[in-house]
Amino acid sequence: WRMGIRESEMQELVNDIREKERVNAVVVLSHNGMDVDLKMASRVTGIDAILGGHTHDAVPQPTEVKNSGGTTLVGNAGTNGKYVAVLDLDIGNDGVRGYEYKLLPVFSDLIKPDAAMSSFIQEVRAPYMDKLGEKLAVTDDLLYRRGNFNGTMDQVICDAQRKVLDAQISLSPGFRWGTTVLPGDAITMDDVMNATAITYPETYVREMSGADLMLIMEDVADNLFNKDPYY
Repeated sequence: WRMGIRESEMQELVNDIREKERVNAVVVLSHNGMDVDLKMASRVTGIDAILGGHTHDAVPQPTEVKNSGGTTLVGNAGTNGKYVAVLDLDIGNDGVRGYEYKLLPVFSDLIKPDAAMSSFIQEVRAPYMDKLGEKLAVTDDLLYRRGNFNGTMDQVICDAQRKVLDAQISLSPGFRWGTTVLPGDAITMDDVMNATAITYPETYVREMSGADLMLIMEDVADNLFNKDPYY
């Protein structure tokens, strides 16, 4: 088994749900990315709405995608809890008759934290607070990880890898999360863990030819800019 886009299996699943469960609406929760969802919506019928993620797009209104079976709404509510997408469907016996959609900004400083959850988080973090609060350096610049190309925190990570691993070139996956560190603020171990503590990558050193590097860079560029989002 491996991850992939399987239109035929999606179509079979939607057909099976509609035929056997006799539902009035089908809503897909997706982590494909907005561009992939738009293409899938144009080719798979029977889906009323796709609420997606992955590409972090804050879409103010869903896109109405026409396909051979009707129309599919495709939306995305950004990332990191910055927005809440509210989709109200008007559903009758004959299916979806209309909808209303709002993209609501979340002002976290105006929301009272849940007491039980705050207590639980403090309890979990308590044994590690001395280490997490350790001040490693002070930044002169804004440090962040966002954008498809690079970020200042990415550059710090790559520079550190080159120095520690004695490498000429360092490549880092350009994922986009973690909190921002403001100029003049201390960089703590908590900040470093926030930007790097994920489960799937490994850090390793290997020899690479110019052809190897070009192949990797071309493949990354294709993932971002290929006209076919399924590529």
